[in-house]
Amino acid sequence: MTTTADDLAGLLLRRRQGVYVPSGAGRTAVTDAAVVVLEAELADRGHLLTAPLRRALAALSVADLAETGRKLIADVDALMGSDRHHAPLFQRFPDDIPYQHAYDRYTSLVVAHLAAQPHQPCMNCAGTQSRVRALAPCAHLLCDDCHRKELDTGCCDLCCVWYACPICENRYETDGPTDPWIDSGAGLGGDGGEILRALCLAAPGDAAAELAALLARRTPLSPQDHDDLVLLLGHLDPADAAHWLPADIPLRESKALALAPLLDVPDVRALVGRYADTATDVLRMLVVRAGGDPDLLELPRLRGLPRAVRRELLALLDGFDLRRLAEDMARNPRAWKRVGEILHPFEQAHRHARVALAFAVLRGTRIGDSALGEVLLAEAARHEDVRIEGDRLRIVTWQGRVEEAIGRWDTTAAAGLLRERPGELLRRLDLLLARSGSETLPDAVGEALADALPRSGPGPLLGAYGRMKVRSVPGHRRVFFPRGRVTRAYAVEDHRPPLPSRVAGRAGELIEAEAVRRLAAGSRGEQYEVAVLDASLDDLPVPFAERASAASLVAVPRGSSLPMPADSETVRLFLHWLQPKGVRVDLDLSVALYDDLWRFIGLCDYTQLTYAGGAARHSGDLTSAPAPHGATEYLDLDLPRLANVGVRFVVPAVLSYNNVPFDELPDAFAGFMAVEGTGRAVYDPRTVRQRFDLAGHAALRVPMIVDLRSRRAWWTDVTLVTGDGNHDVWRYSKQLGRMGNDLLDTFRPGGRATLWDLACWTAAARTDGTVYVRGKGHVLWGYRRAEDEPRADFALRVRDGWEPDELRAEPGPELAGRRALLALLHGELEGAKGIASGTVYRLYPGPVDAAAAVRITAGDLAGWLEPA
Repeated sequence: MTTTADDLAGLLLRRRQGVYVPSGAGRTAVTDAAVVVLEAELADRGHLLTAPLRRALAALSVADLAETGRKLIADVDALMGSDRHHAPLFQRFPDDIPYQHAYDRYTSLVVAHLAAQPHQPCMNCAGTQSRVRALAPCAHLLCDDCHRKELDTGCCDLCCVWYACPICENRYETDGPTDPWIDSGAGLGGDGGEILRALCLAAPGDAAAELAALLARRTPLSPQDHDDLVLLLGHLDPADAAHWLPADIPLRESKALALAPLLDVPDVRALVGRYADTATDVLRMLVVRAGGDPDLLELPRLRGLPRAVRRELLALLDGFDLRRLAEDMARNPRAWKRVGEILHPFEQAHRHARVALAFAVLRGTRIGDSALGEVLLAEAARHEDVRIEGDRLRIVTWQGRVEEAIGRWDTTAAAGLLRERPGELLRRLDLLLARSGSETLPDAVGEALADALPRSGPGPLLGAYGRMKVRSVPGHRRVFFPRGRVTRAYAVEDHRPPLPSRVAGRAGELIEAEAVRRLAAGSRGEQYEVAVLDASLDDLPVPFAERASAASLVAVPRGSSLPMPADSETVRLFLHWLQPKGVRVDLDLSVALYDDLWRFIGLCDYTQLTYAGGAARHSGDLTSAPAPHGATEYLDLDLPRLANVGVRFVVPAVLSYNNVPFDELPDAFAGFMAVEGTGRAVYDPRTVRQRFDLAGHAALRVPMIVDLRSRRAWWTDVTLVTGDGNHDVWRYSKQLGRMGNDLLDTFRPGGRATLWDLACWTAAARTDGTVYVRGKGHVLWGYRRAEDEPRADFALRVRDGWEPDELRAEPGPELAGRRALLALLHGELEGAKGIASGTVYRLYPGPVDAAAAVRITAGDLAGWLEPA
């Protein structure tokens, strides 16, 4: 894959809000004016320049500023989805600079934002520890702390006052001791406006830091993270791999992406053996080398290998345990038969007899009286699991013995086998407990669980914990999300008897105690002096099935429940697409409407443009999307009016009417905005709440389900199996209703570990000071662990909301100069700027991004549960 500097710039903007700026000679009057125009353009898109970035831009030459400014605007538009049809305010920037127009425009935009939402970032420090106001007359946002530190005043309060803006570095004079702030009415309104995104000056090591973070990820990468990793690896020289490869790459798909290019570089090829420790690692590398994806869902035509590479790979495979080698091959038999065609394992079988034996079992090779047969029989005699059946060899696998034990309901034997592989034990834990028939945790299963827990990975640990929560709920439906390039959900009636609450509860306690123990063990992780957790994280499950999630503006875990906009705002769904040359593509934006019992009661789509007198309104049907502009459809939802006419559930859907799969479109995305009033539909990037790409071999995607009674949206991000064409929401109304019912039935009981669970465990394990919880009323609940209190018990107090040790307002001085753990829904927290170091997770961006803390993802938080 060929990558460019522009690709890298877009990645840093999206992941870090960082902007690379070349070095410049110094400021001029023309560049000062041009930067004001650029500020107005960015403010119109909901973005601000921080002071270091603004100074770096102002130091550029006019030509470099023009080029950098255009690229920055284009990248911001691409990030927000407005680059397709959102024309810039000033078409001829910077050749014809309407300076005063830009100045007035920027001022009005900033003041309007500040009046609607007082918690804007300071452009000097990017924080919101103190009040943020707009400085007159330049309208640059500055907090009170930075004002006190940076502004110059006259000799006394009675003379003229000079003050300098630390952002644009211009000096202003006033007549007497005048307050230098623009009156914006900030603080008089509500907090319903948008928080501007602060753009920062990118550092030279930012790309390397992102690469290191992605290679260190321990949970599956989303498609967006996967593409970012490929892009970053494309900027590196494989011959220099010894310098940029980390000591460990936990995720096997990431490992294949990093190591595959090394196979063709003799000087660093030996590094492959240091990282690849299973046969599937080798298979993934060969697939990536051939241009395929390491998920192994689709196999490309494998490329031939030089003799030296074949020998090295055969030697590597020959060092693996035979049972594991045979099992790995049995999981992907078709792929391994193709690998055999390029590795030639029988060519010199005496050198790599173990590999030859594994391929012989896979292929069902007849032994015969040949020299190969003698080598295979001699090697088979060294392994007690190999059997001779007629003239062929067979291996009794570990999986086969487990299935046999479970099939005869011998849970003692099954538990004894499963304790050898902790991940498999946790994946089958609910089945073992159900088949034991015991009202208490069986001794054999309990002993196996105690032995396996310290060695299990984060995924199986969290999955088993979630199943222990949901298996005690009678009548729960089972929903499966099969592995694939797109996410589909299949539901069946769960006829299994529920686990006794005592059994499920005890198993859950053991898992929870192990999670806290791991997080607290030794000095593996950073210790904190204070933690601030958002109780709303209980609505966000730990990410799962991320390999097929849509690339989106906000990485919302599937199954999350999020509040919908306020009553005064209209939810405006949008859909944009561009069709390939010579192919007409008709996408349709639709909603299906259901009552309390999931009975279909109406729709709004191209066949019915309004519902209930305008409670739902469609912008009209576009049946093609030719280049260069493509097509856009809107659908407005007035949620209170829909609820008043008997609608309970709203299911938005994007359909490909003429059955062209989304992955064949050069460009297609959808999302929703929160807009005031019911004016003309205009794509306004400042109001975009979510934007996601339409991808995969599918023709119907359901991004979310809205429950009007709770005024919450459940993020589903699933596709539906469709027929041959002429798709519309009426045709699939029954399927959509069944799927919606099944998904909410799965997501609502809390059958998965949540980010709230993870945050509470981490805070209890790594914080010796106070843990503050916000989101329980208008005050913070503070918890302090007693010296003799077990950390698992402390985590339970925080998680379940026991009576707090103290109640207080938002933390301010308590965070100053301390190491802090922040786990928040929105990236805004009073006093966050003052922390000395720490870690922050937030779902939505905000001023905490500029705090002196390392920002992590939900996957990183789960990855901390990796065993030592």
